[in-house]
Amino acid sequence: MAESEVIDVAADPLQSEFVRQLVKVWRAQDAHGAWDGRSDAQLLDPYILTLERKRELPIMGDPDPETLWRLELYYNAIGLSIERATGVMVSPIMKLHHEGFGRLVLTAGRLIVVNKQLRDTHRFGFASMEKLAAEGQKAVTAGIEMIDKYPEVAKYS
Repeated sequence: MAESEVIDVAADPLQSEFVRQLVKVWRAQDAHGAWDGRSDAQLLDPYILTLERKRELPIMGDPDPETLWRLELYYNAIGLSIERATGVMVSPIMKLHHEGFGRLVLTAGRLIVVNKQLRDTHRFGFASMEKLAAEGQKAVTAGIEMIDKYPEVAKYS
């Protein structure tokens, strides 16, 4: 990633490369235009889990389908961001127990570029939009670095 492409996430998290990709993934799910009137911030609001929102959720619980869908779209956006930066196709694999714990991996060829242990997925979210952008970009950067380090494994089909 070129130095000029780095955007100050704290200044405007909605302009970060990762968040723009996440918004594109969300908008692609809207086949009938129901979300056309929503701003990007409104669209991503379910990812923001403030302390007040977190207190409303049980400490232990099963994730609902909507939360699992948000989780899937989040990691799809990470994978697509890595693909755009490297030109290498990235595929997600997620295995979750019904109680909300499991593992997610993003693979490129035979290489695991992101490996994430998932816990408490019923409480999946971020304290702020800045944290969402920073954590997503951190995963994208790690995936890009892994492909750069092992390109022959990542490009192996």
